[in-house]
Amino acid sequence: MPNFYKDNEDIKFLFKHIDLSEIAGLCEEDFRFAEKYDYAPANEQEAIQNYDMVLDSVGQLSAEFIAPRAEDVDKEGPTLNDDSSVTYAKGITESLDKLAKADVMGFTLPYRFGGINFPNVIYSIAIELVSRADASLMNIFGLQGIAETIEAFASEEIKQRYLYDFSAGKVTGAMALTEPDAGSDLQSVKLKAFQDEDGDWYLNGVKRFITNGCGNVLLVLARSEPDRKGGLGLSLFVCDRGSTVHIRRLEDKLGIHGSPTCEMFFDNTPCQLIGERQRGLVKYVMSLMNGARIGIAAQSVGIAEAAYNVARDYAASRVQFGVSIEKLPAVRDMLIEMKIAIETSRALLYETSMVVDMEIGYEKLLEQNPPDDKDEVKKLKKDSRKYKRYAGMLTPMSKYYCSESCNTITYDAIQVLGGSGYMKDYDCERYARDARITTIYEGTSQLQIVAAVRGVCSGTAEKFIAELAQQQYDNKVKDLLGKLAEGTEQLKEAIAFVKENGSEYMDLYGRAIVDIAVDLINGYLLCGQASSKVDMQVKQTPEGNSKSETIQMKERKGIIARRFVTKNSTKIKGLVELICSGDKSTFSEYCNMIGPVQ
Repeated sequence: MPNFYKDNEDIKFLFKHIDLSEIAGLCEEDFRFAEKYDYAPANEQEAIQNYDMVLDSVGQLSAEFIAPRAEDVDKEGPTLNDDSSVTYAKGITESLDKLAKADVMGFTLPYRFGGINFPNVIYSIAIELVSRADASLMNIFGLQGIAETIEAFASEEIKQRYLYDFSAGKVTGAMALTEPDAGSDLQSVKLKAFQDEDGDWYLNGVKRFITNGCGNVLLVLARSEPDRKGGLGLSLFVCDRGSTVHIRRLEDKLGIHGSPTCEMFFDNTPCQLIGERQRGLVKYVMSLMNGARIGIAAQSVGIAEAAYNVARDYAASRVQFGVSIEKLPAVRDMLIEMKIAIETSRALLYETSMVVDMEIGYEKLLEQNPPDDKDEVKKLKKDSRKYKRYAGMLTPMSKYYCSESCNTITYDAIQVLGGSGYMKDYDCERYARDARITTIYEGTSQLQIVAAVRGVCSGTAEKFIAELAQQQYDNKVKDLLGKLAEGTEQLKEAIAFVKENGSEYMDLYGRAIVDIAVDLINGYLLCGQASSKVDMQVKQTPEGNSKSETIQMKERKGIIARRFVTKNSTKIKGLVELICSGDKSTFSEYCNMIGPVQ
């Protein structure tokens, strides 16, 4: 039977390679839940077995049930009814029902609300699997961050009201943030939140481009302080999609057709405040969006995996000039780059997800069950701050890198198929359409770079890379570590030059700086995989031989690491020269180069 988890050797390898034991212990709070819930693990081994079983189930469901419906979902799309309700495409409804019955709609929610209390890294893998089957379904399955936000910041009354239904798959949600005049600039949100004489809250105004705005439970960013501009005038509210919430239109989009994107009007809609007033954007929405950005990174990897598989199968079977086209150097090189980009994206995504799990785990430990020893508390606080800084840098970095790689891979997949790739006979064109949004929503690539470059230039990247460099590696990658160390020094040189030229110059060359940091981090991650203790064999087909043989995965990873690090060492050198060139013509010669507005 097809299974997107079992058929992916890289995911299976990483599942064994990454250290899930510490993550499991933090997530299960030293396995104290086993005494109260019979399905909670009693130790690390049980927790990891649970992760494996659930991913196996999601992988099978994605391959057998969700993927076969994706083409029809893309053609059908959602329907806006006369009563302002929305009907999902048939395949979306059926798949959501299956996911609910599989008990995975409360993936990261606590046991006490019916969730399965899994860490973010396992959730990221699940999102990847679902996205490989149908990227538009992920936009509903992957919105579990709404429930996480309620669990993290809302009152107990609100939690009790909503979270059980989220876990059971009885409701879906939406985060209603953007407006016609407030897209990326959420500080400009105008939708009004006001109180009546009894102190009850209501919402009035318009939201636009809201993914799954037809969901049952809505988190709404609104201006609660009419006399205060900017982010400090905003608060976060939760409401039901009742008769006062009107879906005015569904956007006619390039891709992800199964995901309804709504324009909404709130007509004095009753709502409840989440947390404290004036912290809606500064704290709650930023937390919500960071989780969503990791979700989009995972979605990107899933789409890229699907597109690559079509391209590889086609290249192996399509004969031109008397040979399969994968024997042609240009095609062969393209496929290799696609495969490496997927594996580096996945490595960065999983690493980021684990850092977020560490950040959340340490924060909970300090809040709920701090140790008695003062020195231990001090160390925990230090580690907590460290992982918070790492997560703040890696999250936008992952969203940027994974989504940009996804777009390149889906574009190249069409190129491998040639004319056939441009036709709807193959899924490549759908993957390319679905991929395009990943660099746009939850913050464009340009905004992710602005966020990530601050972390790189503040010293966070240097510290994170230093930690990676101190890990244990095999001698076979020793020369690659030397190249990475050289690249790190070049990055420091570039950062020093940028700082001398101010924040505007930093933003101008932000992409180049972030690209260097990402390439160095991924280089170390690949070297770590090549030095793995995991003893796992994978199939390969030797050149000119139809019979499959096997190769050690870490040996294969060594080959990939060598190509990736060697190739990027020259790229890093070139980027550093560009950054240190001092060229500011973008500022000084903009009008001369671009000309007048037509």
